[in-house]
Amino acid sequence: MVFPMFGRLALLFVFVPLIELMLLIKLSAKVGFGPTLLLVVITGLIGAWLARDQGFKAVGRIQAELAAGRMPTDELIEGMLVLAGGVVLLTPGLLTDICGFLLMVPGFRRAVLQRVKYGYSSRLKRTNARAEGNAIDV
Repeated sequence: MVFPMFGRLALLFVFVPLIELMLLIKLSAKVGFGPTLLLVVITGLIGAWLARDQGFKAVGRIQAELAAGRMPTDELIEGMLVLAGGVVLLTPGLLTDICGFLLMVPGFRRAVLQRVKYGYSSRLKRTNARAEGNAIDV
């Protein structure tokens, strides 16, 4: 169980930056260093603005749910997705920018939210089933 997590972390922290670097070098060879650098700076600035805007909207939805006396579970997950998208947008690179911009789109974010909820609920069901199978009757 430890190795799959290590593999994911290796992919995240080693291979993704290498791929991003390769793409930036290829883009720079096609259009030049200046335009490539400008693209990285502009996407970072737009990403920071979008993350701030979507983050404030997520906080507003969380506060509205709390004021209505409901637990803001979906809103909290969406807020975390906005945060993740903002972090990824501030990372220089083309693939990470695409992922970050997609997480700033509310419809896409809701689709990811449903996928995350499904993953956690199925994992919880498996854990509960194992616990019930191992229960000792007294």
